[in-house]
Amino acid sequence: MGLFNFFNKNKQETLDKGLEKTKTSVFDKLARAVAGKSKVDDDVLDNLEEVLITSDVGVETTLKIIKRIEERVARDKYVSTSELNGILREEIAALLAETEKNVDEREVTKDAPYVILVVGVNGVGKTTTIGKLAWQFKQEGKKVYLGAADTFRAAAVEQLCIWGERVGVPVVKQQMGSDPASVAFDTLQSAKANGADVVLIDTAGRLHNKVGLMNELKKIKEVMKKVVPEAPDEVLLVLDGSTGQNAFEQAKQFSAVTQITSLAITKLDGTAKGGVVIGISDQLQVPVKYIGLGEGMEDLQLFDRKEFVDSLFK
Repeated sequence: MGLFNFFNKNKQETLDKGLEKTKTSVFDKLARAVAGKSKVDDDVLDNLEEVLITSDVGVETTLKIIKRIEERVARDKYVSTSELNGILREEIAALLAETEKNVDEREVTKDAPYVILVVGVNGVGKTTTIGKLAWQFKQEGKKVYLGAADTFRAAAVEQLCIWGERVGVPVVKQQMGSDPASVAFDTLQSAKANGADVVLIDTAGRLHNKVGLMNELKKIKEVMKKVVPEAPDEVLLVLDGSTGQNAFEQAKQFSAVTQITSLAITKLDGTAKGGVVIGISDQLQVPVKYIGLGEGMEDLQLFDRKEFVDSLFK
């Protein structure tokens, strides 16, 4: 069994409900964009461009989508406005497919746990995401360890410990102000010695000190490799989807200080800014792996490109 087979019988229902605000916003704007028009022309495309940008898809990704639609209109000579939803759906799905990568489904081995280094600024739901992932992995029968390597905030360590107790998984921590790399080292040593399958390492998100953050993450990676040579298997960046363009900026800044391999975009259920999923994935060329659609443990879902687009255009 692979690591990422989370089962949620209400997944599609949760997705539909979570994207409701985004869907309503986008379709209301689309309706206005084509009002009184029977064919897709320059005016409709200009209006569509505004719809996508104001839906937090982002300027560069929007221009890419508009260019693709322009090429289709030029090729087909006549495209009715009634076809626009279907075309937009196809182009967004194609765009997401370009950044989609195969999830690592390697077999779990006792001597080499799967290590996920989790990064992101304070307040995006990073620690909560770690807790939910730990719960879902445990539901899959995996043995999970958490590492509290954000040693600069007492609240971060305390919150992770609360999640550890709630989920029923061990949390490795040290005193406040300890070397984060030392915490990561201890976590992996303990996890490996006890036959853990998955290790999730929380880190500090001090973007105001980029050099310090870059050096810290580099040191954590180097130290972890002394215990598990392949570590980390994944560097997961957690972003708050409700912040729209701010999430874009955070993603760019984090990708500048460390290699990001996957994204988790949280808090999509309370916002109309779900278009940010499309733009961030496209601009970073990093796949969205998880989306947060509510407070429940099961509301953190593995991202499915087809299900996401289907739900958005339902």
